[in-house]
Amino acid sequence: MIAYRRGGKYCLRSRPQTVRQTDNTRRSAQWFGAASRKGALIRSAFADELDIPHYGRHVNQLNKRIVHAGRNNHAGLKGFHFNPYTSVNSLFHMPITFSRDGRLHLPPQHFEAIGGAEQLEFKVIGKRIDFTTGRVTGSDTALLMITRDQMTSRYEQAPKRPFEGAELSIDVPGKGTLLVVLQVRVHREDYASCNLKYNAADIIAMQEEQKPEVLPAAPRPHNRLLRLHRARKVNVVPPADDRGTVLRE
Repeated sequence: MIAYRRGGKYCLRSRPQTVRQTDNTRRSAQWFGAASRKGALIRSAFADELDIPHYGRHVNQLNKRIVHAGRNNHAGLKGFHFNPYTSVNSLFHMPITFSRDGRLHLPPQHFEAIGGAEQLEFKVIGKRIDFTTGRVTGSDTALLMITRDQMTSRYEQAPKRPFEGAELSIDVPGKGTLLVVLQVRVHREDYASCNLKYNAADIIAMQEEQKPEVLPAAPRPHNRLLRLHRARKVNVVPPADDRGTVLRE
């Protein structure tokens, strides 16, 4: 018997005596296993830094995202939501940008005091992951807090102290692929909200390792021309006197 849990219910099913698999089925199973291991590596890399409440389905959703992206297509991970109820983009009125030098730019804008927020927390988490060896080779974080006087509510048209923009910088050297997660949390008077409606964490950027540029080798002459040059005969004319008589030794 095989026991498993689905949709909050515990189920039992009998184990088949024989399993028939085609070559395509075996390849699909191997690829799904590799995607599951990659998803587990990503989750474990960010587990210690993410502060939002855990959501059980994000395990399967991340694996599904990796499978659909394809092998070694890490760019397909950009935009993944660790909390599917709220995305980072829904909390911004102006788009955010992340540059290759490790800087996250937050443009000037108005933030709403959602969920009775007294503070808004912005946390950038960078992890350098070597998927070949299955190791995390680098890590860095940056934190920014916005206070209540920089936010608006339904009764306020403008904040008391407008948010003039900010930059958060991270430096994550090492070997492997850089994954960048932006986490946004609502803080009330003396605690952080656990409501998934007011917490978000998305993969906002992905950068592959910068490999050194290899200059092409200088072109070599064609082998046939080289052989013809070596085989060419050189006629040596012996010296002669004033009357044109060839001098012999």
